[in-house]
Amino acid sequence: MRFMTTSDKPENAGGTESADTADTAGVTGIAAQDWARASADPQYRAAVVDLLGALAYGEMAAFERLAEDAKLAPTLADKAELAKMAAAEFHHFERLRDRLTEVGEEPTRAMEPFVDALDGFHKQTAPSDWLEGLVKAYVGDSIASDFYREVAAHLDSDTRGLVLAVLDDTGHAGFAVEKVRAAIDADPRVGGRLALWARRLMGEALSQSQRVVADRDALSTMLVGGVADGFDLAEVGRMFSRITEAHTKRMAALGLAA
Repeated sequence: MRFMTTSDKPENAGGTESADTADTAGVTGIAAQDWARASADPQYRAAVVDLLGALAYGEMAAFERLAEDAKLAPTLADKAELAKMAAAEFHHFERLRDRLTEVGEEPTRAMEPFVDALDGFHKQTAPSDWLEGLVKAYVGDSIASDFYREVAAHLDSDTRGLVLAVLDDTGHAGFAVEKVRAAIDADPRVGGRLALWARRLMGEALSQSQRVVADRDALSTMLVGGVADGFDLAEVGRMFSRITEAHTKRMAALGLAA
């Protein structure tokens, strides 16, 4: 997962309005500024560097995981599809790495604070088979992407555009839905196991995201309104409610009970 990275947009799974929509609405404050103006605030700059660092390591981890999952694929065609998606994730990583360098930050240093949390999440949620890997990529990564899209609505225009671009679906969403639904149709008992797995992923992903944000002062300050146009505490609660709702709709798309 990207930080709590291949995913679909919430609306593609019947979810709620995303930051993509918000980006076209009337914006004010930091969201109406470009990076050159917004980054004059050192706290905002620090928050964005954290955000890009988390995303960059998440994309690197997604590349590694998809390449590993390809080994579990039952056919050569499936292996090739996952390899293509892995390549897309690495391209996203390169864009984030290059952006960090462009704004005068060392990419490795920006990613390092998130290595332990992300590696821990992936270790705790290692799939036992091909289908669990697909559900993890579709459900787990999408939760992270929903979170980033929510945050993106409050970012400067340059950063917002980059974040939304690297969250674009690499094709995994439709691929995962097709394969998982076919497996459930072939053996309905698979559905119960995968539903339990998806619920575990949901809990782990939300817990990890909250923990990472709490550990990074700049990020947490931005989220509760202390920097730029962040959320207030009530809006944080509504944000996680929207993420949960989108998760429920993705589960339905897979043919699983939330």
